[in-house]
Amino acid sequence: MKVTVVGAGAVGASCAEYIAIKDFASEVVILDIKEGFAEGKAMDLMQTASLNGFDTKITGSTSDYSKTANSDICVITSGIPRKPGMTREELIGINAGIVKMVSSSLIEYSPNTIIIVVSNPMDTMTYLVHKTTSLPKSKIIGMGGALDSARFKYRLAEALGAPISDVDGMVIGGHSDKGMVPLIGKAARNSVKVSEFLSEERMDQVVQDTKVGGATLTGLLGTSAWYAPGAAVSAMVQAIACDTKKIFPCSAFLEGEYGLNGLSIGVPCVLGANGIEKIVEISLSDAEKAKLAESAEGVSKTNGLLEL
Repeated sequence: MKVTVVGAGAVGASCAEYIAIKDFASEVVILDIKEGFAEGKAMDLMQTASLNGFDTKITGSTSDYSKTANSDICVITSGIPRKPGMTREELIGINAGIVKMVSSSLIEYSPNTIIIVVSNPMDTMTYLVHKTTSLPKSKIIGMGGALDSARFKYRLAEALGAPISDVDGMVIGGHSDKGMVPLIGKAARNSVKVSEFLSEERMDQVVQDTKVGGATLTGLLGTSAWYAPGAAVSAMVQAIACDTKKIFPCSAFLEGEYGLNGLSIGVPCVLGANGIEKIVEISLSDAEKAKLAESAEGVSKTNGLLEL
C-alpha cells in the first residue's frame, strides 16, 4: 500500500505522520514545490519511527511526480491556507489552478489511484477533479465531512460532559461555515438521543460552534488547523487501505441522491478498497432537507466561479 500526500505543510505533514503511526501503509510519499521541504519533513518523521514503533517508509520529493508512481491513494492538501477573516470560498482562484495541475500530474503516474481532496474550498475542488480528470466518481473523495463530524462530536461531548467515545454524530452538506448541516436530531450518547440530555438552546449552541469550528481555530492560530484535518484524512485513508467499509460523511459526486445532481457535497459514504463503495441515503427531516438544499445551492454558486 503506497500513499502520496501532496503538500508538506502542517496538514500534509500531520496526515503523513498519522498514516505512518497507524502502520498500515508500506510507503508514504510527501511531495511539495518548496525545495527540500518535503525531504526534510520525511526525514524528521522517519527519525520518529523507532520511537513510535512503525515500519512505514516515508520519503520526500520536490515536485518530482515520478516518485509518486503506482500510489494506491493520493491526498491533495496543497494550496494556500485560510487566514483570519477569510472564507474557504475566497481561496478558489489560486487553489483551483494548483489542484488541477496536481491531480493531472498524480494520475499521469498513478492512473488507477483514489484521490482524497483536502484543499479549500473543498467541495468545489473535489468537483473540479471530477470535471478535469477521467477517474470514476467513486475514486474522487472530498475530506470535509469527516473533519466537521469530529468537531461536532467534540462539541457534543463538551456540552454533555461525556467522554468522546460515548458520543456519535454526523455533519453533512457543504464544508463551509454556512453550508454545514450538523444532524443534531440524530446525535446520540450511547444510543440515547442528545435531546434527552440537552436543552434546545444548548443544542443550537453546539450546532453553531460546530459550523464555525474552522474559523474559530483560524482566529486562534492565525492559520488553518492541522491536527484534526490530518487525523480525518488518515482515518479515511485507513478505511480505504484496509477495506473496512466504515461510513464517513464525504464530499461525493451526486447523481440524484438526496435529490441533488451534478455537484460534490458531504453525504454519508461507505469507504472501502474501491473508494466510495456506496452513498448511504438516510432519512432526513423536512428541516434537514431544506438545509441540505440550501447548502447545495451555495456549493453550486461557488462551482460557478470555476473556469473549466
